[in-house]
Amino acid sequence: MGALLKPSLYTPAATLLGGRCACGHVFFPMQTHGCEVCGRHGTDLQPMTLSGRGTLLASTVVHLHADKARPAPFTIGKVALAEGPVVRTLLAVSDIEIAPGTEMKAVLVPIEGDKLDLRFALER
Repeated sequence: MGALLKPSLYTPAATLLGGRCACGHVFFPMQTHGCEVCGRHGTDLQPMTLSGRGTLLASTVVHLHADKARPAPFTIGKVALAEGPVVRTLLAVSDIEIAPGTEMKAVLVPIEGDKLDLRFALER
């Protein structure tokens, strides 16, 4: 297995590293500067592992990227995680749009050498 590209955001099991406030608000990524709902900070914000499962809200295929070194096409999506937070992410599909409401799950995919990065794929 390769090294994670962003180990502060997800684990080798493709779970996301988020947090929960004492008020109950769940967020991603983990942060300690203050809850966006109630303003609590410090020890009121505790790390929480998120399942990496969710529902697709929207997706689009990018055919031309401003960075010519970025190969296109690729698909990006907005996923509402089961625990509540919404993330914008690359999808693990080549160049197709996926219908909103589709169940998704986080997966690790190989990129640049021996690195692994998180993407969302169709839940099967």
